[in-house]
Amino acid sequence: MIEEERAKAATIFDVARLAGVSHQTVSRVLNDLPNVRPATRERVERAIKQLRYIPSPAARALVTRRSRTIGLITTGAPDHGPTTTALYFNEAAREERYAVIMASLLLADPAALRQAAEVLVRQNVEAIVLITSNRSTLGVLQAMELGVPFLAVVSQGSGLHRVHLDQYQGARRAVRHLTDLGHRDIRHIAGPIDSMDALERIRGWRDALGENGLVAHEPIIGDWSAASGYAAGQRMLAEGAFTAAFCGNDQMALGLIHALTEAHRAVPDQVSVVGFDDIPEAAHFSPPLTTMHQDFAQLGRDAMEVMLAVLRDEQSPNPLLRVPQLVVRGSTAPPRP
Repeated sequence: MIEEERAKAATIFDVARLAGVSHQTVSRVLNDLPNVRPATRERVERAIKQLRYIPSPAARALVTRRSRTIGLITTGAPDHGPTTTALYFNEAAREERYAVIMASLLLADPAALRQAAEVLVRQNVEAIVLITSNRSTLGVLQAMELGVPFLAVVSQGSGLHRVHLDQYQGARRAVRHLTDLGHRDIRHIAGPIDSMDALERIRGWRDALGENGLVAHEPIIGDWSAASGYAAGQRMLAEGAFTAAFCGNDQMALGLIHALTEAHRAVPDQVSVVGFDDIPEAAHFSPPLTTMHQDFAQLGRDAMEVMLAVLRDEQSPNPLLRVPQLVVRGSTAPPRP
């Protein structure tokens, strides 16, 4: 009796999860269609037997009803990085003749996230892609049984399809630039503590200082805004002298420069400042900002490449883990004697 109930309860999505493939591939196996690798077919058939799955006519027809649409969820403010990544993901999807249905959430509370994902699934998307920096946001969607492939553009996470830029190595390169100039007191203004990107940059900053035998003062936490960088700069100035600062993004670096200028601390003669992201305005700060350039356009294309491989049940490509590149401008210099 229990086994009969289990067979009735099993769905094509249960089979897909157990076999590690998409539900379209299960449907292809059920319809005995070509273009399924023997090993994949064997895995699906084994899952069908294990679950005692009884296919319905609707399940057999799924493979012929591909929507060629992908759901894309973005969270947080429309900052340069996530916005650019989403734009180029859309472009890459269009080139592959896929449509993208977007859900943009300013406040990513669990209820809103679940609702957005459920709406996308009801619109028959073939997959869902998430662009976020927030760890709890990722956790909400990972915990859901979406029934479609899921890919996250995040800098931390295991057990899921993901693409990302190497925030840790980028932060190390930023600090190495300052230590190579001769700086020994390098402060850090970090992003929010629930941000995976911010945590990776803090880790890179600490490790780079440790490798040089330098003290890592407690980072000051901002919220990515110029206003929080300005407030952090005022606090740092009140705490004492320092010769360099590594900021978690360019906007906070702008706020810091404002605070330093207001306190008559010249940049870079008295304090060197390094940002992160290389937003288009960074070259026009006063002085022009030394920063870490992130290739958000390529990140969006990488996300689509991996998602396509998942949908085709191919082995997911392992995109080159791209490290942000140092762009030296006028905001950094050796410390004055």
